[in-house]
Amino acid sequence: MELKKGDKVAVLDDVLEGYVIKAGAGKVYIETTDGFEMEFTEEELVKIERPIEALSEDVDFDKVLAEKKLPPKPKSQRIKPKERNLPPMEVDLHIEKLTRSSRGMSNYDILNLQMETAKRKLEFAISKRIQKIVFIHGVGEGVLKAELDFFLGRYDNLKFYDADYQKYGLGATEVYIFQNA
Repeated sequence: MELKKGDKVAVLDDVLEGYVIKAGAGKVYIETTDGFEMEFTEEELVKIERPIEALSEDVDFDKVLAEKKLPPKPKSQRIKPKERNLPPMEVDLHIEKLTRSSRGMSNYDILNLQMETAKRKLEFAISKRIQKIVFIHGVGEGVLKAELDFFLGRYDNLKFYDADYQKYGLGATEVYIFQNA
C-alpha cells in the first residue's frame, strides 16, 4: 500500500488515528489526532478511505429529529356542563328496537316485552350503580308511559320525571337512582 502525505491512517494494533506527515523507505511518520508525531512501518498502518467526519454529512438531521419527536398529544375535548349531566344510559323501548319483527304479537305481548326490558335494564342500572337512566317510550297513546310510571312508583330508592324536552321531546322518562339507599 502506498501512503502519501495528507492520507488519513489508523494503527492496526492500537487505537490511534492520524494524518501522514512524511512517508518513505518503509517508514511512515504520522501526526495523531492528539497532536503527537509517531513513527510506524507501512505494515502497521491502514489507510482510512472515508474519514468518519464525512459520514455525518450524508445524514439528514431534520429527518432524524422528526423520527425522534413524539407525536402531539390529542387535545382533550371540553365537556360542557350541560352534557356532563346527561344520563349515561338510554333504553329505547320502541318495539322495533327490541325485536326483529312484532308480527303476530298482540298489544298485550308487545307491552309485556317492553315492560320486561324496562325492568331488566333498571335492575342492571341499580346493580352497576348507574345513577341516571332514560327510558324512551314515545308519545303514542300514553299506555307504555302510564305502565312505566306505575312500575317505577313501586321503587323507594329512585325518583322519575320527564326527560330533557330539547333532546327527547315528550316521549321519554328520566330515572334518578339514589345510590346510598
